[in-house]
Amino acid sequence: MTPALSAPGLLAVIDMQRVFADPASPWATPRFADAAAGVRRLLPAFGGRVAFTRFLAPGKPTGAWRAYYARWPFALQPREAELWELTDEFAARAGHVVEATTFSKWTPELVERVGPDGRLVLAGVSTDCCVLSTALAAADAGAEVLVVADACAGADDDSHIKTLQVLDLYRPLIRVTTIDDLLAEARP
Repeated sequence: MTPALSAPGLLAVIDMQRVFADPASPWATPRFADAAAGVRRLLPAFGGRVAFTRFLAPGKPTGAWRAYYARWPFALQPREAELWELTDEFAARAGHVVEATTFSKWTPELVERVGPDGRLVLAGVSTDCCVLSTALAAADAGAEVLVVADACAGADDDSHIKTLQVLDLYRPLIRVTTIDDLLAEARP
């Protein structure tokens, strides 16, 4: 069993939902299974310090979101719709779920869970959208942000890699790491 990490922090597992896992979905993330495997490896190290997130469509899009949903009308479904559910594997493990109709999951609820001088560790999908948006918002707010590269997946491999390169430009506010390096912090 992986020991709990010595450094404080909250693992935010971003949007491990059916809409991104289903290969038939217009929003399918090709390496979703790889990100899921990485998340599985991380969960024991964080114990109860985990929040899962869900992206949801708004009841009525406003502003620039109108054009977004004009492009993706299939997604205008209520929060109870199957596509918004966490995959079975993660629904069973999700003790705490943060929901947002925005790409960033840095909501007041997540802010409170992380704390004013806390550490936010990000894993999930998609690197080039909701992970990126959450990382930037949290870093701007002063949280230490770690993005676990091999526990994330992008819309495609190129977008994933490019996003990690951009995130790495934000050091020391944001640090891109790997599962092995993060778990090594737990070793005495």
